[in-house]
Amino acid sequence: MDFFSKIIFKILKENSLNIIRKNKNSRIGDAFRIGNYANFSLHPSATLLIDKRVNLRNYCNFVLAEGAKVVLEENVFMNNYCSINAIDKIEIGENTLFGEGVKLYDHNHEYNGQTVEHRKFKSSPIKIGKNCWLGSNVTVLKGVTIGDNCIIGAGCLIHKDVPAGSVLKLNQTFS
Repeated sequence: MDFFSKIIFKILKENSLNIIRKNKNSRIGDAFRIGNYANFSLHPSATLLIDKRVNLRNYCNFVLAEGAKVVLEENVFMNNYCSINAIDKIEIGENTLFGEGVKLYDHNHEYNGQTVEHRKFKSSPIKIGKNCWLGSNVTVLKGVTIGDNCIIGAGCLIHKDVPAGSVLKLNQTFS
């Protein structure tokens, strides 16, 4: 990487960090690492709490709507292309790892049987425990709690709670 590219990446990272710093409800812990092209869109009333030693790789995307809260506890790692979309609350426990492309959505559009509402949502918090590993391209939907010490295999769609200590493989669900 040439000198000018390094300067550009540094400026882009600083701009991303300033979005968080300017939000009065948000905080960044010590040793926070951020990759290239991270994107943060925070409503002024949203809260993003990043504990110490959190590491976000390249192209991570955070969208926090009015009143939303996202908590990344100590030593969370999110690989490339991860995305968090919150209108309610999303919590990720300490020492949790995300593979590439993990997506979290604490809401979905309202549907009245015939029409999908564009600006009306149903929401419910997501809580992911500590010491979890979510493999590449896992999607977690609203209202889900994933217990501590879980492994969620690549490509899983999580729409129901996952008990602590579980190992979940593609095409396997808990009732």
